[in-house]
Amino acid sequence: MRRSKGTRQGTRNILRKKPRDRGLIPITRALQQFEEGEKARIILEPSVHKGQPHRRFHGKTGVVVGMQGEAFKVKVFDGNMEKIVLTRPEHLRKVE
Repeated sequence: MRRSKGTRQGTRNILRKKPRDRGLIPITRALQQFEEGEKARIILEPSVHKGQPHRRFHGKTGVVVGMQGEAFKVKVFDGNMEKIVLTRPEHLRKVE
């Protein structure tokens, strides 16, 4: 047997919801708006596969630098490198 090398490989705990949180998300989360320069935290939403960033960015906080279609561009540090992550608003949370 060969080990899977898919994009969701090794995400059993990261992409697991608590029993009371299972199911579809509120529509307001998909309609969130972010301004340029605003801080946002990347929290992967397992029930929405579209526009989901790579699991290595789960839990990271970055700065919104713009939009590309319906997705937001978020500048995040991955180690010492600065990267731009494309993600839809379902996977973003506002940082207060």
